[in-house]
Amino acid sequence: MIDNDCSGSGLAKAQDAAVELYQLAALLLGRQADAVALVEEAFAGVEIDPCAQQEVAAGLVRERLLESVMARMAAEDPKGFVAPAPNDHAQGSCIEDDDLSAAGLTPAQLSEMIGGSGREEMRAWLEQLPAAQRAIFIQRAVLGRDNATTAASVTGSGGGSWTAQQVSDTYRQALCSLANSLVHAAVKVSA
Repeated sequence: MIDNDCSGSGLAKAQDAAVELYQLAALLLGRQADAVALVEEAFAGVEIDPCAQQEVAAGLVRERLLESVMARMAAEDPKGFVAPAPNDHAQGSCIEDDDLSAAGLTPAQLSEMIGGSGREEMRAWLEQLPAAQRAIFIQRAVLGRDNATTAASVTGSGGGSWTAQQVSDTYRQALCSLANSLVHAAVKVSA
């Protein structure tokens, strides 16, 4: 049985999806005004059956938004998405595993950092990352994508062909940076 929503309660779900997509775009771009415009473009650029399953519709818009954001990021920093040489990043990472828990975080803690009390610090940390590292971190940690799917997305941004291993290495570097940032923040709080 397909759960269609033609009753009107889908409006609240669509609004929730729009907020989620706005947060995604703002995290990637770092600029709220641009995020709003890209979310509007993503909704306008996808034909959605108003009676379709909400998850399907949200997924279509999310993919369109991600493509637009990645294209914008690549246009602003054309060299920012150039794929690193194989094993270029693996040597410099302080984290062995490419899992969020390797940085000492649970998904719930990350969610709180993104949408809760740690939001400003998280955004400041994201803004200091190179474009590809930021895009990879958001896709892996926030969207829960695997290395291969993320590699395809980053490759589509025009920076050459990324492999799943290059994404893994870059993600581990971002996790290492986040872990260091959290340690330094804890030292400041306890001092």
